Amino acid sequence: MSNTIKADSLVTLHFRVALPEGGQALISTFESTPATLQLGSGELAPALEARLSGLEVGSRHVFDLAPGEVFGEHKADLVERFARRDIPADIELDVHSVIEFTDNDGNKFPGLVRELDEQSALIDFNHPLAGRAVRFEVEVIGVS
Repeated sequence: MSNTIKADSLVTLHFRVALPEGGQALISTFESTPATLQLGSGELAPALEARLSGLEVGSRHVFDLAPGEVFGEHKADLVERFARRDIPADIELDVHSVIEFTDNDGNKFPGLVRELDEQSALIDFNHPLAGRAVRFEVEVIGVS
């Protein structure tokens, strides 16, 4: 058993992803059970995995990541205006609600309602944190 995290390590840790400006935790395991993640498997964003490499069991660190570094840049072409008549009537639309769309191949895509008026809805298919800076806090509990 190793004490240092490598690119393919199985890691048990507490972590928190928060917005740096207010510190609001978006995801946190500190108040519950620690997470066990297999690095290199896509369970964690590559930018977050890169920060873990070389950390040792028992260490605690806070990393501030630049806008777009973790969840990508916000892409204007992933924001689309839909006529309300083209949205199924059984879908309740509210600003800031997330609705799910299905393409012709059966793939599902969540979209955040950004604007709403009588005729249309502006839907954003970017990750909600795309283009945002985040703070990543981690406490390493175990490495194998």
